[in-house]
Amino acid sequence: MNPEHSGVPLRRRVLRSILAVTVLAVIVFALPLSVAVQRLYRTEAVTALQRDAARAAAVVPDTMTGGSVSVPRRSASQLVIGVYDTAGRRVAGTGPARSALAASGRTTQVRDAVEGGDLAVITPIPSDQKAVGSVRAAVPYRIVTDRVHRAWAVMALLAVIAIGLAAVLARRQSVRLAAPLERLTRAARALGDGDFTVRAERSGLREADTASQALEDTAAQLGDLLDRERAFSSDVSHQLRTPLTALMVGLEGALDRPDADLRSAIHDALSRGEHLRNTIDDLISLIRRPPDGTTAQADLADLVRDVGARWEAPLAVRARRLVTVAGPDLPSAVAPPAAIRQILDVLIGNALWHGEGTVTIEAHETDGGVAVEVSDEGAGLATEPDDLLAGSAGRTDGHGRGLPLARSLAAAAGGSLVVRRAAPRPVFSLLLPATADGRPRPALVGCQPAGSASKR
Repeated sequence: MNPEHSGVPLRRRVLRSILAVTVLAVIVFALPLSVAVQRLYRTEAVTALQRDAARAAAVVPDTMTGGSVSVPRRSASQLVIGVYDTAGRRVAGTGPARSALAASGRTTQVRDAVEGGDLAVITPIPSDQKAVGSVRAAVPYRIVTDRVHRAWAVMALLAVIAIGLAAVLARRQSVRLAAPLERLTRAARALGDGDFTVRAERSGLREADTASQALEDTAAQLGDLLDRERAFSSDVSHQLRTPLTALMVGLEGALDRPDADLRSAIHDALSRGEHLRNTIDDLISLIRRPPDGTTAQADLADLVRDVGARWEAPLAVRARRLVTVAGPDLPSAVAPPAAIRQILDVLIGNALWHGEGTVTIEAHETDGGVAVEVSDEGAGLATEPDDLLAGSAGRTDGHGRGLPLARSLAAAAGGSLVVRRAAPRPVFSLLLPATADGRPRPALVGCQPAGSASKR
């Protein structure tokens, strides 16, 4: 099933919910109110009839003989007033000839009831002796029911208007609530299609805006991660291609020379192949991080000596020296040893091919961490340090091609790679966090790179 067409749309659900609540509220308030209105109008009519009946009873003599009973003028056009004896027979006035309600009025109580289509009230005639009769005041009951029905009609009209307004507001609210989610859906699809510049509009709803901001942050992080992975892949390919090319060139040169020492060429090829394998193992170990997320620690003194021992022979071939300086009390660096080894290989390799004189590797403690500096006695950098480290220098001679990889590895290890001095005698400094009393120190803040100077 297509997820887009499954389930109830949010707009419809919000609309139905608001309308259902509105209708329920109208019913809950309208039903008791309608009953109250009906009782109110009946009570008002009964009160008016009691008043008219009492006025008439006050002027009717307590000796009810034929022809001596007179009824006061009616105050309402549809009001019917009649005088009845205790048997319920009409003696004077208007109304039905017999009244069951008047026949039951042998006491001094005032009673009301619907009789013969009329709302009637019976009031006893006051007398010093026993009850001699009663006055019956009545109006057509349809007068009361018409008032009730008109009130109910007004209430129903107001209920319809309220439900209609609720429907309009519910529609606007459903659009307001659903629109941010629809925009988030489009932005998420764009992100899935590879657009890492997606931006979701703000709606004013805190939850939707929070989700939009989270999506934007995720898109930016994914874009940065993809850019770093692409740059890392390009830099790694160069880092692997260089020793592989040197290995192949050495073997081809030995084959082309009839007097070549094949044993020495094979030994040299094996040495370069071993170095290439170590490079591959280091890069793989950097990709496969520990499952618990912990960062390895590196003994810089031993690491600097091992790296220096590997590069002494290549430098000696060019009649150059390598000097390593590392104090015995140097704290451990909180960084993968493979990353430090690869960074130093890049820096020493650049010093070998593009520098001059003695190459120095010095590890020492700094404020909050440790630093490993690689320097030579050359004239200096021919390119801006920032461009050289970022790989945007655009050089075609291979100068500094591994530096972007070294800077990425340093950043991934929690440190930084900076140019402490550009010229003369350039100095590259690898800054790393260190341990103190068995606990990692805060990460270092990288030094500002020096400006460019004369070319090498």
